[in-house]
Amino acid sequence: MNPDADQLWRAPRWALAVLLALLGMLGPFSIDTYIPAFSGIARSLGATPVEMQQTLSAYLFGFAFMNLFHGALADSFGRRPVVLWGIAMFTLASAGCALSQSIEQLVFFRALQGLSTGAGIVVSRAVIRDMFPPAQAQKMMSQVTIYFGVAPAIAPIIGGWLFVHLDWHAIFWFLTGVGVLLWTANYRLLPETLHVTQRQPFNVKHLMRGYWQLGSSARFLLLALASGVPFNGMFLYVLAAPEFLGSHLGLAPTEFFWFFVLTIAGIMAGAWVSGRMAGRVAPKQQIRHGFVIMLVIAVLNLAANLLFKAHVSWALFPIAIFAFGWALMVPVVTLLVLDLYPERRGMASSLQAFIGSTANGIVAGVIAPLIMHSTVALAATSLLMMSIGLLAWLYLHHRWPEIGRS
Repeated sequence: MNPDADQLWRAPRWALAVLLALLGMLGPFSIDTYIPAFSGIARSLGATPVEMQQTLSAYLFGFAFMNLFHGALADSFGRRPVVLWGIAMFTLASAGCALSQSIEQLVFFRALQGLSTGAGIVVSRAVIRDMFPPAQAQKMMSQVTIYFGVAPAIAPIIGGWLFVHLDWHAIFWFLTGVGVLLWTANYRLLPETLHVTQRQPFNVKHLMRGYWQLGSSARFLLLALASGVPFNGMFLYVLAAPEFLGSHLGLAPTEFFWFFVLTIAGIMAGAWVSGRMAGRVAPKQQIRHGFVIMLVIAVLNLAANLLFKAHVSWALFPIAIFAFGWALMVPVVTLLVLDLYPERRGMASSLQAFIGSTANGIVAGVIAPLIMHSTVALAATSLLMMSIGLLAWLYLHHRWPEIGRS
């Protein structure tokens, strides 16, 4: 924690939460905004559904790769420079997407977007732990998640409106404008929270030592799996949204927002409850509650899809409840990850995001295209993703029972 933390931010705490949430929302906003325009982009560029899916995969793999370095750079050069350079690159990449004349160009600029947007997510987590002790950090993390949840809820509404009333290019020009505004806000407001005495040397040997320290830590890897993989239990529905919402549930692109509103409401509610539990309920118990909720609803969702044809009247609610359980436990798991190696919080945040986003990329590029044509397969895969995280947590709990007790 920065010894001068109480001097870095004089405005209300909720204002800092909003600023950090805006940083964190850039990644999911870049996905959710253009999903309603999938069919229009495909027609305009002469792309197949598989090629369109690669615009997601390129973004997610770019996101995963650069996440290996955002945190290490932030540990050496400070939080502000990494954030500002990341937003600047995102802004230019968004303009490149808007100007794309072929699917190959769009895939390339989507990859550049992915390489840049992780800076906000990774660094915002490190900023929180730089400035607050554990219980307050959990409350702040939960508050950030609540504000962060607003963006993905409105993103498909904006994207659908822009696509219907203008064209798909307007979506990426809109993201370009978002990048300009966000860069300006962070240039003026974001403090440098990494104390000069806590900066790490930037050289290959030191970086490799840090990557080995974290990558060879079973506790770190299990915590990263416990937080990152279950997210795909709901994220695969986002990835499959054009097929799931359009073909299976018969929703128009302008109606996709119902799915996002319900899912994000679940995330916001779970984050709010997590914040209320901070300092009152042991982290281990809170994580257990989250996994129980996800397990029960994932099993019920699979059973319902086996017994009944998916219908919009009920098919969206299990995903929202699953999102509630995930948001209830993930702020706690994230803080446990950051506190394993306090001197390398940026790198820990990077590697945690890398593991989660690599799983996201595999789901987007390989799994989602194979299963999106069946609601039963979607429900079964959602249960499988959650189970991987649950098994990681159960083994961690058995092997190191002291983790998360206080």
